Amino acid sequence: MKKILLFVFTLSLVSCYKLDLDPLSEGSSGNWYTNEDELTMAVRSLYNTEFWILDDDAFTDDWTNRTEVNGITGGTIDGLSSAAASLWSNSYTAIGRANEILRNLPKATENGVSENLIRRFEGEAKFARAVQNSRLITHYGDIVYVPSTISTVEEAFEMGRTDKNEVLQHVYSDFDDAIELLDIEYAGEQRATKGAAYAFKARTALYLGDFDIAAEAAQKCIELGVYGLHNNFAQLFVTSTKSSDEFIFVRPRSMEYNARFVTRAYVPRISGGFGQYTPSWELFCAFLCSDGKAIDKSSLFDPQEPFKNRDPRLNATIVEFGTRFLGYDYDPDPRATTVYNYNTGRQVANKDTRSVDQYASYNGLLWKKWVDDSWIQNSFRSEKSEIIMRYADVLLMYAEAKIEIGEVDQTVIDAINEVRARAYGVGAGQPYPSVTTTDIDELRRIVRTERRMEFAFEGLRYMDIIRWRLAEKVLNKPIYGMLDPLELEEEIIQKGLWFFPQVPAIDEDGVADFSNMYEMGQVKLLVERRFDERRQYLFPIPSNEVLINEKIKPNPGY
Repeated sequence: MKKILLFVFTLSLVSCYKLDLDPLSEGSSGNWYTNEDELTMAVRSLYNTEFWILDDDAFTDDWTNRTEVNGITGGTIDGLSSAAASLWSNSYTAIGRANEILRNLPKATENGVSENLIRRFEGEAKFARAVQNSRLITHYGDIVYVPSTISTVEEAFEMGRTDKNEVLQHVYSDFDDAIELLDIEYAGEQRATKGAAYAFKARTALYLGDFDIAAEAAQKCIELGVYGLHNNFAQLFVTSTKSSDEFIFVRPRSMEYNARFVTRAYVPRISGGFGQYTPSWELFCAFLCSDGKAIDKSSLFDPQEPFKNRDPRLNATIVEFGTRFLGYDYDPDPRATTVYNYNTGRQVANKDTRSVDQYASYNGLLWKKWVDDSWIQNSFRSEKSEIIMRYADVLLMYAEAKIEIGEVDQTVIDAINEVRARAYGVGAGQPYPSVTTTDIDELRRIVRTERRMEFAFEGLRYMDIIRWRLAEKVLNKPIYGMLDPLELEEEIIQKGLWFFPQVPAIDEDGVADFSNMYEMGQVKLLVERRFDERRQYLFPIPSNEVLINEKIKPNPGY
């Protein structure tokens, strides 16, 4: 296809391609889309994984990378940053492909492609276009709205930014069309469905503050009756779980086709990894105790046994100390200089404590969610599916939207409790810390905490702290970790204070405060975060776009 028809906003496409030529090795818009096979291939391209990557958890307070920050957590993001450029280019590429499919559907009808297939292809294209435009406006604000194929460079350069609220109405319209055109289920390949269109409409509306629309769309998705929660929270994220009633929109990966996730930085050092990308202490402390209370409010929390009596999602998300993980016992305690190797039945040097290996996890934590033995067996590569939307999100979006519009009823309480009960592995009527309050402020705090526990390391935290206007708070707090080994021995181990020397205070937003421990010399400041609230609630428009088109203005502060 002519490159200009797919994406015309970057300088590289304007300068590097001959726009009047159709490469002989590729189908062009002049001779493509004429039959079912060609349309199927074109529609399949809308599902390329790079178009559906959610935000990096490294942009949030749930994540640490030793003493490093990135453009967002370090406050240095600008128009040259890859995070802003890749989302922009990938989204517009997908939009261009969707527009070209829609433009050519009449041609396919004339060539005898069935009406049912035409309806499905139209629904999938409008679904993809809606999702991509929604991602653009939630991240950049006003955007260049492209409702149809662009055929000339001159036309592209006449396009400026459109108010995000106007774009949002087009997004809702595309979602509504997709809902009408798509079926509830399809056999074979995973693709957009009616439920996915409802769910993504709900997510878009929630992110933009249209809570009535979000609640209605989420409710419609629930009422389809085709989705349910997976019976085991931890097993939902292992590589072998390829399908589930909870999956609404998933992009599978495949080792066979080299569509895989490189994993070594998440793997313990004793297993051959780096132990580098780790959960933050803030996330660790956000998980409630098993009585449903925050760790500083619960009598069940023991800072020296911090995994005990906690919400079960903690142990499914972060590796518990002293437990088997990837063939070894995991223990960051500096006294644990050897650990058990389950593969050989022998004690071996413990590379995951800093008293043995200085580059072991700087805060003692490692991700468990998503990580399984297959990562080691496949040479630190994984074909884990990318879960873009799952039913638990729909339930909690429904609850949040209803709370925000002040319509708290039993359906709201039930939605929250359904997610929480699954975490505890209990059926109806069995005990767990169920939610009973109807107080709006308390329910808002509960839902926000529930989202953090439920969706850690799933790419949703960034937009949560952006839309809740918490980024300026949580991303201006330092990242703390353990003291260096000698100090750790003197200040923590010898005083019987391992693992946490104190119970950190948790504020009204569920944010842990380690400053008192730091002032007492009990923890180490690893790195300062920086977030500029005057500009960083929006991504910067990529510099190339601003430089080559005077009608595209940058976002404030960039």
